[in-house]
Amino acid sequence: MADLDLVIRGGTVVDGSGAKPFEADVAIAGGRIVQVGQVAGRGAEEIDARGKLVTPGFVDIHTHYDAQATWSSRIDSSSYNGVTTALIGNCGVGFAPCLPERRDALVKLMEGVEDLPEVVLTEGLPWTWQTFPEFMDVLGARRWDMDIAAQVTHAPLRIHVMGERAEAHAEATEAEVAEMARLAAEGIRAGALGFSTSRAIAHRTLDGKHTPTLGTPEAELEAIGRAVGAAGASWLQVISDFDDPEDEFARLQRICAASGRPLTFSLLQRESRPWLWRFLLEKIEAANRAGAPMTGQVMARPVGLMFGFELSQHPFVARPSWQKVAHLPFAERMQALRDPALKSALLSEEIADPMLRARLNTWDMIFRLGDPPDYEPRPETSLGAIATQRGMDPAELAWDWMMEQEGRAILNRPIINYADRDLEAVRAMVEHPQTLMGLGDGGAHVGIICDASSTTHMLAYWTRDRIRGPKLPLEFAVKRLTRDNALALGLKDRGLVAAGKKADLNVIDYDRLQVRVPVMRYDLPAGGKRLVQRADGYTASVVSGAVTYREGEPTGALPGRLVRGARA
Repeated sequence: MADLDLVIRGGTVVDGSGAKPFEADVAIAGGRIVQVGQVAGRGAEEIDARGKLVTPGFVDIHTHYDAQATWSSRIDSSSYNGVTTALIGNCGVGFAPCLPERRDALVKLMEGVEDLPEVVLTEGLPWTWQTFPEFMDVLGARRWDMDIAAQVTHAPLRIHVMGERAEAHAEATEAEVAEMARLAAEGIRAGALGFSTSRAIAHRTLDGKHTPTLGTPEAELEAIGRAVGAAGASWLQVISDFDDPEDEFARLQRICAASGRPLTFSLLQRESRPWLWRFLLEKIEAANRAGAPMTGQVMARPVGLMFGFELSQHPFVARPSWQKVAHLPFAERMQALRDPALKSALLSEEIADPMLRARLNTWDMIFRLGDPPDYEPRPETSLGAIATQRGMDPAELAWDWMMEQEGRAILNRPIINYADRDLEAVRAMVEHPQTLMGLGDGGAHVGIICDASSTTHMLAYWTRDRIRGPKLPLEFAVKRLTRDNALALGLKDRGLVAAGKKADLNVIDYDRLQVRVPVMRYDLPAGGKRLVQRADGYTASVVSGAVTYREGEPTGALPGRLVRGARA
């Protein structure tokens, strides 16, 4: 008779501590790891992991599954890519607290900031809450294929307390600031792991309104930070443009110090200021020496827009004639695009907006995504370089490439982390001791970006496949995706393969580990579309001792729960 729930036999354990891999069995009972070593007992279920890696489940600290978690039990694409804990409520956008008359404002903001269509949110969100604690109770009653943790988000707080004045970027009164601080602390006491805000000018609704948190006075953020810090273990998460880097960083450091809590912000190499990431890293080092615990959230590959006729953006989407077909279902759109007259019109037109033109028609920064996807493409493989080589109009080559695979071919336009046409700046950010792995944005930008697979890519590419520069040690990469992120969130119960820890694990066929090409699904509420990216090589994923995926396919087990507060 079995005396254990699950035994993973003979795997190469990469335990999340950064230690060298070692061969061992892993025994699980009651949702916990009970032994790592030579296990004599039998399991009700056993997995033969000989020749495979056994790692902790990945902890994703930057997702936007706030809506998906209310209507779906599957937190994909992240769950396809080894993630067993995901943090929602990033970038200051979310859905609680919210009075019924303010729902439309939050939906429009999430639509603009995170590319989730209004109709999807309107039809999908149950709105069975008004306060943040009620929202947490709704999540607490649900079951998923991974654990979910949440943050209090600044934009809903402002809109809830200030109404239309928040959308007009009015300065909050002293009483309003106090109420926002009270509500933020209430959210932390209800189990939120942090508070998030956005100071990014790109975060706006589709009709051009900036996020209500843009330009929030320092005093408001300090008051909220103090309240959040006093309420319990938590952090502050920020995204900022750093238009005035010296001034903005000093402001964030003061907010961090006032709160008494860690502060983390998105750290990226931007095309417009490719030097800024290094400046900010130096500031992070100085802040930590001064006692302000600050970190940069980084990602181990470029943030790339996916271009294609089935997707939300491509080189022709802002050209006037595109409006003739933009509204059509995909099959009808493809039929229309085969008309030579429409093709000729689209190729001859130009994009009026210079910023859009730079994003969509910078041909030397557009590449085939490839199969398997190539996230560090060589400059000579760009659309512009190949068009020059062939003596072609690059727009026509873009058209030809996107018409492949019956119009479903995908091009990649790296917009962030690729200013140097390689990933050496990314490697420096990833290796820095005061950064954290994040920014996959799972659940957001569903028609143009698909970076929830960055966990798989980090292991497969950086530790095994990279040839354009130095690789990373396997044990280092695993630690960055697991233990480091778990500890940063105050979740000391996971991220490590050790007795007593939560049994969140991946069994990985390392030689086969590989991200697949993203595909478009039409499975959101109201038939909304989203890019989904699966992976090969995950023999099994385990959450709280239950196998949730075998060879990339769901088992039906839904052991995932809402995580409330820090865990010892």
